[in-house]
Formats: sequence, structure tokens, C-alpha cells
Amino acid sequence: MDKAAAEVRIAELHREIGYHDHRYYTLDDPVISDAAYDRLMRELVELEEQFPDLVTADSPTRRVSGLPADRFEKVVHRLPMLSLANAFDDQEISEFDERVRKALGTAEVEYVCEPKLDGLAVELIYEGGRLSKAATRGDGEVGEEVTQNLRTVKNVPLELAGQAPRYLEVRGEVFIRKADFLRLNQKREEAGEPPFVNPRNSAAGSLRQLDPRVTASRPLRFFAYEIGHADGLSFSTHLEKLSLLEGLGLPVNQFRHRAAGLPGVREAYRALLERRHQLPYEVDGLVVKVNEEDLRKRLGQVSRSPRWAMAYKFPPEEEQTRVVEIEVQVGRTGALTPVAKLEPVYVGGVTVSRATLHNEDELRRKDVRVGDFVFVRRAGDVIPEIAQVVLDRRTGSEQTFELPQSCPACGAPTVREEGGAITRCSNASTACPAQLVAGILHFAARGAMDIDGLGEKLCEQLVGCSLVKTLSDLYRLDLEKLLSLERMAEKSAQNLLSALERSKSTTTRKLLFALGIRHVGEATARQLAERFGDVRSLFFATEEELTLVRDVGPQMAKEIHAFFVSPKNRQVIEELLALGVTPRPPEVPSGGPFAGKTVVLTGGLCSMTREKAKEEIERRGGKVAGSVSRKTDLMVAGGDAGSKLKKAAALGVRVVDEKGFLALLEG
Repeated sequence: MDKAAAEVRIAELHREIGYHDHRYYTLDDPVISDAAYDRLMRELVELEEQFPDLVTADSPTRRVSGLPADRFEKVVHRLPMLSLANAFDDQEISEFDERVRKALGTAEVEYVCEPKLDGLAVELIYEGGRLSKAATRGDGEVGEEVTQNLRTVKNVPLELAGQAPRYLEVRGEVFIRKADFLRLNQKREEAGEPPFVNPRNSAAGSLRQLDPRVTASRPLRFFAYEIGHADGLSFSTHLEKLSLLEGLGLPVNQFRHRAAGLPGVREAYRALLERRHQLPYEVDGLVVKVNEEDLRKRLGQVSRSPRWAMAYKFPPEEEQTRVVEIEVQVGRTGALTPVAKLEPVYVGGVTVSRATLHNEDELRRKDVRVGDFVFVRRAGDVIPEIAQVVLDRRTGSEQTFELPQSCPACGAPTVREEGGAITRCSNASTACPAQLVAGILHFAARGAMDIDGLGEKLCEQLVGCSLVKTLSDLYRLDLEKLLSLERMAEKSAQNLLSALERSKSTTTRKLLFALGIRHVGEATARQLAERFGDVRSLFFATEEELTLVRDVGPQMAKEIHAFFVSPKNRQVIEELLALGVTPRPPEVPSGGPFAGKTVVLTGGLCSMTREKAKEEIERRGGKVAGSVSRKTDLMVAGGDAGSKLKKAAALGVRVVDEKGFLALLEG
């Protein structure tokens, strides 16, 4: 076959294989056998090997090829990818409907209801009908480019069918079906690899692999649910957009309902809730969207969430399983936490094999015993908990559990605080390996020193090999020491050393939080930094001086004082500073509208996120509180402000809208 004939045949094979991919992966209705499909692919591979200059980026053979990337490039979304606000019960979805109707001045609104898949949001960009770029949602404004990885998702068309617009942005969700997830985990266990926790995490992790060949080995699927920018196209309804996507060969969820007002939404919710376990994929709720595009434009958005859509979440799930064992975990402050090991059970979208029992009092209150059948509850990202014991299934062979009198990690005696619920290891944090590991993890956390790559397994290795005996030893690590660890590659070691070097440039607030002082969270660390400026100043602070710091009471002052008068703790801090850790003191404003004020944020802001607003207030000397009280000095009320606004009015708290808030920031 000459080159001209090969070019024609390659184009035919592209179309034919694309058609069969759509039939198999999108419609679940194949029309040829696997063997026949394999013959087509084999013919294409042979032609591309013979004529390599005819290989194109959208070739079906490129779905499982491509070189690993060093890192992900950033992609700025042309239109923001908004996140959804949540409704957790009928009252909240009713309030959403009422807000929409009131804003539009109409008695009833037509909605479109679709399943809320538990996956990863992405954007696909098609130019000239061909997939040119793909990115994750990221923070809504900027995502990560994952084009090569998205090409490996078999039901994502590399070339659109029909009359495609010159430029088209398609938003959707990447996920793994339940049956595929179970098969994937079975293969991993057979290969001696740890199973994935849930379909959502495995889908997200698979898509963010630097090597697209790894992504190709995972059974990812895609559903399109929205259009961003589309050249030369306009739409009157959301359903019209979904029909266009379907006509272009993109996979669109078939469970979608046109709902007449709130009664229609309730009916769609009940129908999906009844079917959720029969669906081949995980769903955690119903997405409710205003159907008419003109009405959406009138409603607009709040911060990063649209006013015209809401996620109506399903209630938490409970499943029954058995307690196999109760073990004890030792935290960074020496607290002993009983944890129930369970027969694995799938609940709330996750395979659960452990559940915290919090403390000894909670263990006694629920009367959980080894061998008990229990109901395990999980909702969203909440840590699984034991809801109750199934007393009817007790046989008498169940065993009660007592917290040990010695630390399971180091053997030191345990002590229970007088009048408290917590039992602790009496050993010093650096002498107890479990406390040290937990302390290092806390030190390296994002809100603390932000040391990327310092995970739990590595911390355990560093402590177990005695390479790290105190926090300051982290900055004594070098390439030779790290390469002595099992399964430590040179690139990973270099990355960790670079992260450690970057972490040296920090703030006094972050360092104080990172030290792991009992009761000192990020907010208190900020107050201490603003009051004392330099970490060494706290060496000489009295308990009385500490109580002058906002939110520091006598007990907390006692703990902080005890930490800083300890010679061992002072030595670690001095060593950290000598090894190059350079904390910058905070910029404490001398005046301004926020200095020394307690501010409450309510409702959504269009100009910035809630976190950004909080940061701006705190940078100007204010404190952001979560609830309104007589101590509140100011309330910033954005769109859709609720009950907090009423309470502020009742208490006589000064209230400003977003425009007034921005004026205060500039003042």
C-alpha cells in the first residue's frame, strides 16, 4: 500500500474505531465482537508503524501511549467552573426554590434534575471538532492540564460527530463505575498492591498521573453535563445544550428530568434516591438547575456558586458490619484513641474498615465490644463513626475493651487527666515514636511548614531508622541519609530536600502552629505571633501575659507557658533557627476599620472567595468569627444572607454590604 492509500485507510479506521468505541463505551451496545475490534486496531497500528508521519494526535492508538510529564501545566478557564452550594434536606431545597422564584418574580420555575456523580470535574476543549486540550476544575479559575490523560478515557470522543462548532468547551465529570472499581481493586490485591479507598479518589488519582499509560490502565468514564463557551452557538435551555452534546457524540447521562417547580424536584429526588443502588456509578445527590438560560443570566452567581443551581444531597448512609478488633492510636500530644477495626463494608461511597471511638467515655457510652455487630455511619467526607450496637445480635462471646495502662508505642505508663476524658502516654513526645511521627506530620502540614512529600509512611521510616529524633533533625537530612531508606528513589529524595529548603522561609504564625503546642490552633498561633512578634519572646512570657492574648484562657496559658519553659523545646526551636528556618514577624496594623474588631461574614461575595475576604480582614488586624454575638463589631453581608443577618439586626451590629466592605478594605 502506498502512502496516499494508507492515508485514506487510516482516516477510515479512525472513523470506524471511533464509532465502535462510542457504541461500546457510551451506549453499552457493541455491534462487533472484541476479536473484530482488535483486528481493526491491529491494522491501524501496522499502518502507523509503516507510515509514522501519518500518526495524528487524535489517533485511537494514542489513547494508551504518550510519554510521562514532569509536571502539570496550569490552564486558566475562559469561563469560571463554578462549584455548587448544597441542600441537605427538604427545607433547604425549598428555600432555594423560594429564593429563585422571588428573584425572578414568578410563581413557578422549570428545573432540570440530573444525578450528582461522585467524580472529578473536568473541561474538554474541542477546536475544529477535535479534542485539543483538557483540564481539571482546579480552584474554578485555574486548573491543571491533563490532555494526554483524558485522551485515554475510552468514551471521550477524540473527534466530534456532526457539525461541531469551531471552538467548544465541554464541562463534565470523570468517574469509575462501581463494577469496574471492584474489579480494579481485585486486580490490585492479586498483584500485592493496596486497594483504592473509593471510586472518586481512584478516578481523581488516575487522571492526575504524570504517566498517561497509568491512566490508560484505569477504567475511567466520562459524562458531559454543561457547555462553557461555544463559538457561534446560543441556547434557550439547558436541555437544548445536553441534546447538542449528545448529537456531537459526547456521553450524556440519560437520567435527566424536566421538573415543574418544587414538586417536580421532589419527585425526581425520590426517584433517584430509590434507584441509587441500582445505578452503575456512585451518586451522592441530585443536581437541580434552572432550565432557561435567560433566567440563569438574570440570577447570576454568588462568589463561586451559581444562584440558579443547587446540589440536593442524599442523607448519610448506614451499613451493618462487625467489630473485629479494637486497637489504640497514639497522637502527637500522647492522646490514646480507641479505633474499631471492622469487617470491610461499603458505606457512603467508601469501603470502611476502621471507625474512631474518640475516647474511653465514648467507648463506654456506646458499649462497643469486640465481636459486636454495629451500624456504621458516614456522610460526605466525615470520618466514619459507629452509630450504635446491634444488641439483638449479641451472643455473649463479645469482649469488652479496656484502654492499656502502658503506651502501645513506647511502653510508658498512661495517665488520665483529672476531670478529663483523655488518656495519654506519659512519655515525652520525642521519646515516644508514635507521638513523634504524628508531630512530624503536623509540622509538615499545609497550614504549618508546608513540606510537600513528607507523608505518614516516610515519617515512620525516618523515626524507625532514627534519622529523625526531633523536629530539627528534618533539616539535617541529606541525600545520602534519604537514599539509605527502603524504596527511596533519588528524585523523590531531591524533591523532599527541596521542599524542606523552601519551608525554611515561613512566618512566626506558621512556625508556632507547626510546633504542635497543645490547644494552639492556627487562630491562636496568629494571635500569639501578633502579640509577641518573635518566637524567642515566648521563652520569657508569663502565664499572666499570655492570658492577655485574645482567646487565651488560664488553662491554655498554662500549657503554652509549660511548652516554652521546657529546655528541650527551647533547644529544638534554637536548632530550627540555627539550621536556617527564618520566620517573618507579622505586619500588625496600627489602625484602620478592622484593627481589633470581630467580623462575621455571611452570604456570598461576587468579588472574592470567603477565604480571601477572611485573609484580607485578618491582614488588617481583624478577627473573623463564625457566629454573631454581642462581641461582634461588624457584619459583612453578601448575597443570600440568611439568619445571621437577622440576629445581627436584633443585636444592633453594624452591617455593610459587599460594596461597603470593599470600601473599608481600600480605606
